[in-house]
Amino acid sequence: MPLHGRAIAGLLVLMTALLWHHPLAAAPVPVRFAEGSLHGFLVLSTPKDVLIASGDLLQVVRDGEVKTRLVFRFKDGSVLDETVVFTQRNVFTMQSYRLVQRGPVFPEDTEISLERASGKYRVKTCARKDGREKVRDGTLALPLDVSNGMVLTLVKNLSAGAVETVHMVAFTPAPKLIKLEMMPAGKQKIEVGGTEKPATRYVLKPILGTWLKLFAPLLGRTPPDNHAWIVTADVPAFVKFEGPLYMNGPVWRIELTSPRWPDRKPPVERHP
Repeated sequence: MPLHGRAIAGLLVLMTALLWHHPLAAAPVPVRFAEGSLHGFLVLSTPKDVLIASGDLLQVVRDGEVKTRLVFRFKDGSVLDETVVFTQRNVFTMQSYRLVQRGPVFPEDTEISLERASGKYRVKTCARKDGREKVRDGTLALPLDVSNGMVLTLVKNLSAGAVETVHMVAFTPAPKLIKLEMMPAGKQKIEVGGTEKPATRYVLKPILGTWLKLFAPLLGRTPPDNHAWIVTADVPAFVKFEGPLYMNGPVWRIELTSPRWPDRKPPVERHP
């Protein structure tokens, strides 16, 4: 028998109470490789290699804080704009987080903000059909290892074979605190300029609380595993990410790309 809407709402209230009122263990990831200023060029595609967006990864370090901004611009005019500010004093600590998803590629326009110092969050959504806006705001007790917008940075800092678990705030759109396990799952050869290099594949697995695990399938919101590939030799480097970028979204692929000169042909490999 399907659950009535009010029953589901009651269950969500109960789940939220259970989640927020239990003590939260904190285990921030230690800094092995400090982040610096960079500008990376990215592409977003489907698993079948259909290009859907181009992107920029912008990062600056100022006054002891690192500000990282990820922007994807879609062919249909949609925009995904994610910014995280964090410190890296012995461990990585998120200070603020902001996410904007706007345009027809998303089921609704969304603006999210989260602040560590005050614990304040704000979620603003705008329905695609009727333009109706909803605003949710409040205060959360954030554990020290909340890592929204920082996961790929943390994965790059894991020691060989290490498994780490951190907290994430999942906006559904109401905020839910979940754990995310980062676990190595084997190596894969990649090619860089004709030279093979080993990359480690990591599984990024959401760990749901007991109540969420029971009822998330009924709500159609069971988050899937994500995957990230990191070249770990010498200085670690991001290679690829696969997973949804929003709740119930399709699996997309993020990869590095290089600028091209329009009038220049690619180098030709010659054999002696």
